[in-house]
Amino acid sequence: MQKVIIDCDPGIDDSLAIMLALKSPEVEVVGITIVAGNSPAEMGFRNAKKILSFMGRLDVPVFIGAQKPRVRDYINALDTHGEDGLGESFLPDVPDQDIPPKTAVEFMSEILKRGDVSVIALGPLTNLAELIDTDLAAFLSIKRLVSMGGNFRSHGNCSPVAEYNYWEDPDSAALVYDTLYENHKKIEMVGLDVTREIVLTSEILEKMKEANPKVGNFIEKITYFYFKFHWEWEHIRGCVINDPLAVAQFIDPDILNGLESFTQIETGGISIGQSVVDSMGFYRKDSNAVIYTEVDKQKFWDMFLRRILDI
Repeated sequence: MQKVIIDCDPGIDDSLAIMLALKSPEVEVVGITIVAGNSPAEMGFRNAKKILSFMGRLDVPVFIGAQKPRVRDYINALDTHGEDGLGESFLPDVPDQDIPPKTAVEFMSEILKRGDVSVIALGPLTNLAELIDTDLAAFLSIKRLVSMGGNFRSHGNCSPVAEYNYWEDPDSAALVYDTLYENHKKIEMVGLDVTREIVLTSEILEKMKEANPKVGNFIEKITYFYFKFHWEWEHIRGCVINDPLAVAQFIDPDILNGLESFTQIETGGISIGQSVVDSMGFYRKDSNAVIYTEVDKQKFWDMFLRRILDI
């Protein structure tokens, strides 16, 4: 069983990713760390607790991390994820769930140095950048780092060239990628090239409700707003569920294929947040990233639906 920290900003698709991880016997979620992104950090904390409560897993600890990006102003994505960050489902708060005094970075530092722990990062990389600042040894102890973020050949989702998580805090993303390069390590970039292929349609959702009404109705409740957003802005009949693909790839590395490359994150100008992938080797630098470009959609849906729906 692989021990993992889920670093996230719940968020609709973050919540689906948490659900998938908790239903996967290959994975032990040792903790959830929250970063400001889709929703403000305290809202993300409450949302994570709501998902854990629904899953019957309030034993999983949750810690609040960075409240804002490293340099630029914080811009939340509540226009994408709804006023409550969970598709305006307005699920009741979990009672008696106080915010722990230990921060996300303190928790990461403590757990990672024990060894054999990976990180699935589903939001901006601010917590990981702070970990580099305060405990580089702990950061370098990460067994495997999978990040839902960035894009290579696909257009962006918040600018022509940038994906939201890296656009939100490009300085932290740049520090993470640069530090990995300097220390001969790699990040796995599950970007928009592959996540855009994973579209939850109304037809799939109806089948989910038939197979497991409790789970299907819950997912319908938290994705309804997301469906409307994707139709309005991208003319997609359904909603792209980015983050579960990162969890699925962590569990089964055959779901995605791609290439290794030296990669940097742009921190300024009109291309802020762009992931610059040197696939042709212009810089003659060793790779610091695995960039995924192809997805086996059938394998993903088979894993996701069987596990989420208990079938």
